[in-house]
Amino acid sequence: MTILAIDTSNLTLGVALVRDGKVIAEHISHLKKNHSVRAMPAIDELLKECGLPPRDLSKIAVARGPGSYTGVRIGVTIAKTLAWSLNIPVAAVSSLEVLAANGRFFSGVICPLFDARRGQVYTGLYQYDGNNRLLALEEDQNILLEDWLKKLKESKQQVLFLGNDTDIHKEMIEKTLNHQAVIGGASHHLPRPSELALIGECKEPEPVHSLVPNYIRLAEAEAVWLEKQK
Repeated sequence: MTILAIDTSNLTLGVALVRDGKVIAEHISHLKKNHSVRAMPAIDELLKECGLPPRDLSKIAVARGPGSYTGVRIGVTIAKTLAWSLNIPVAAVSSLEVLAANGRFFSGVICPLFDARRGQVYTGLYQYDGNNRLLALEEDQNILLEDWLKKLKESKQQVLFLGNDTDIHKEMIEKTLNHQAVIGGASHHLPRPSELALIGECKEPEPVHSLVPNYIRLAEAEAVWLEKQK
């Protein structure tokens, strides 16, 4: 099985090819540039470099959010279009789960984190079991970081924080959790599209036409509009 993975859900742009559990190629960049302009050329370049025509793909794996509303839509739209045009299955994976996969060799719990502004974060809680399977201990959510850290402190476990936005909240994290907090290294803060592909290989395919992003919360404009309708 040859899987193409696509992640445009945050600032990081990632595409990868994985065949039968082995990583063939991977492209990652973390730049403030438009994914709508760069994603398809990155996919095209990766396929050409590997000498792989699109018709040889077996499955698409896409990061479905949470993250940037626009970024998530771009990735999901590209994945759906490719899956439909090539008549192959598409699997959707939590963007937080993809990031949490970088904590494979950490013995405690793993906390992937994206900043959601106004003191809030998108986050969840994960841990690898004895069979090297990544398990979700807490579902992905949008929560005030202060409340989330209090909850983590009560667990009395070591927590590995992953994500480039960790730096924004590092002072509060370390002040609240002290020795419980472990901040990942620079390379661990980037979600890996190869991990997305490997996770997506085990996920059940989703109906192409009904696959939608998971924003977790409404965009501010939508929330304001709905409030006005009341």
